[in-house]
Amino acid sequence: MSTPALPSYASGTSAVPLLGDTIGADLDRTAARVGDHEALVECATGRRWTYPQLVADVDACALGLDALGVHKGDRVGIWAPNCAEWVFVQYGTAKLGAVLVTINPAYRTHELAFVLKQAGISVLVAAPEFKTSDYRAMVAEVRGDCPGLREVLFLGDPEWEQLLATGRAADRGLLERRAAELSPDDPINIQYTSGTTGFPKGATLSHHNLLNNGFFVGEGCGYTEADRICIPVPYYHCFGMGMGNLGATSHGATMVVPAPAFDPAATLRAVQEERCTSLYGVPTMFIAELALPDFGTYDLSSLRTGIMAGSPCPVEVMKRVVAEMGMTEVTICYGMTETSPVSTQTGADDDLDRRTATVGRVHPHLEVKVVDPTTGITVPRGTPGEFCTRGYSVMLGYWDEPEKTADVIDAARWMHTGDLAVMDEAGYLNIVGRIKDMVIRGGENVYPREVEEFLYTHPDVVDAQVIGVPDERYGEELMAWVRLREGAEPLTPEALREFCAGRLAHYKVPRYVKVVDAFPMTVTGKVRKVEMREASVQELGLEAAAAIRNA
Repeated sequence: MSTPALPSYASGTSAVPLLGDTIGADLDRTAARVGDHEALVECATGRRWTYPQLVADVDACALGLDALGVHKGDRVGIWAPNCAEWVFVQYGTAKLGAVLVTINPAYRTHELAFVLKQAGISVLVAAPEFKTSDYRAMVAEVRGDCPGLREVLFLGDPEWEQLLATGRAADRGLLERRAAELSPDDPINIQYTSGTTGFPKGATLSHHNLLNNGFFVGEGCGYTEADRICIPVPYYHCFGMGMGNLGATSHGATMVVPAPAFDPAATLRAVQEERCTSLYGVPTMFIAELALPDFGTYDLSSLRTGIMAGSPCPVEVMKRVVAEMGMTEVTICYGMTETSPVSTQTGADDDLDRRTATVGRVHPHLEVKVVDPTTGITVPRGTPGEFCTRGYSVMLGYWDEPEKTADVIDAARWMHTGDLAVMDEAGYLNIVGRIKDMVIRGGENVYPREVEEFLYTHPDVVDAQVIGVPDERYGEELMAWVRLREGAEPLTPEALREFCAGRLAHYKVPRYVKVVDAFPMTVTGKVRKVEMREASVQELGLEAAAAIRNA
């Protein structure tokens, strides 16, 4: 009689306990422990902070916001690229118990207005501009539709400087009184993630969610205060502000911000000049760094570890990162915004095959299982099914959307990710696809329904279906299949991009367009997106990109 296969279930045991602190208390405790150790380096300006200096600026930001009337539970938005002030606002709002709403710098007016209203943001901190975006003009355009927005502070303006000056002159004892009113389980952050509604949903995360996930990601990388972490990934996402900043400050390590937005040369220059020991990135970033014509001239000998995550990780790219960048202890992380974000991670001591071709094993203090998407029953190991996770990392819920929360978090508090995974005999996981047709382009989650609904506003588009097609650089690219009204001019990709410009974030704009008379349908009338994708791969000659192996 054969032994039945183990179920696809694993729990992360750990001798290291969960942290029971708020984010502010943890920062203060680290600063007291490490003293004048360097906390933050902003390469673009050359500015540097020791831990005591960082705490002083964080506290000034918190007290300035308090003087502005920001209270526990109020929503404060931040709309800016990576910079030191982003860090002040992240930790400053946490010290007040305000809820930080992180806004993607690529958002356009359509998305900005939605987030300002849906989250009920009362104070917005924003950069004046970024790349080709004039944030002042965009805020002015939508402000009339957002009556709850009472204050807008542009970084560098007199009003922002006055806020910090007010905070520096305020009574620090006030923060101690505020801290006494906070619980680690309070909501502290809303991060918008694309979802089945066609509009982003606000994943609401607590101190406990974010601080512990950042801490245990850092544990997985073996961080100590000797580590210097290069963070080219965006702060508006958990990868930057959680795994990056909180991973660093919970260990007394140094945060190194190479540039406001990703720049491959600036990233490698920061690693070289700041002697970084760890480097983060989505696969697209590592591919761009390795492709630099002068890649071989950078001194990357200080690198030891790092994280590749945010998108399926090509096996060959991981092998090159280990061999050519010297990141012998690099790890892959897998997760989603709704789980703070990491659920699994490879280990530095895993063999090369497991470290390059899987997303690792369950994280400490979490549970994972792979279930039959129809029955919900846990499948045997080696069988694909939906990846579910449970534990401290699961979000409080989607902001102000209990029904949508109930769609993904079941009665036993399992988060249903919508990803298809396989668990092997040793508990290592592979992500093999997605139940939903979410597209992940260069680490950005794009739900086709949101783009489709926008395309319906085009005067010539009768119907639109958006799919992801494989791409060697970004992992996936968007393709729109559209039906046009009778007599309409043919719709070119260039014309569609022009229609989307300034209204949709660049990563949501379809790269490819196909005009059709009808979509492939099932007998029950559902559009067959799998068939559309297969046909598109052939028509566009994307077979090589489709064949790339991912973890």
